[in-house]
Amino acid sequence: MKKLYLIRHAKSSWKNPGLEDFERPLSKRGLKDAATMGKILKKASLKPDMVITSPARRAQETAEIIVDKIGFSIDRVVLEDDVYDATTYELIEIINNLDDQLDTVVLFGHNPGMTNLANLLNEVEIDNIPTCGIFVIEFDVKSWKKVSEKSGSFVSFDIPKNH
Repeated sequence: MKKLYLIRHAKSSWKNPGLEDFERPLSKRGLKDAATMGKILKKASLKPDMVITSPARRAQETAEIIVDKIGFSIDRVVLEDDVYDATTYELIEIINNLDDQLDTVVLFGHNPGMTNLANLLNEVEIDNIPTCGIFVIEFDVKSWKKVSEKSGSFVSFDIPKNH
């Protein structure tokens, strides 16, 4: 059994319009939401084998806050350039290339890729993974290479607004 946590970065700041999209930091609300969702994941006893994040500043900051809350070492977070601006099929390729020794993986990324990926991999359709939303899918497989369209089962979907 493999479990995948898809987490969209928290709300980013638009205070500095001169910043490149890649460099935008989290807003105050984003910082608060990431801490809240990190506490929720800690309470749920999330113990990932691997955490992957887009290298965009807002995704990295979200990952840093959440992994701190769940007790996962920030030094073990993998920055994956291909997650930023990835298509759904590029994200699936990243997943398919995961080491089969890993059972629970957390992926921090961006829309529309995260929402499209969630909808493609399981039977539950959603309109949107909002900022700092967490969509969890399980796969009854031994290899990540077997993860493909509609191969997963919906586990949960949580958003900061619920808390």
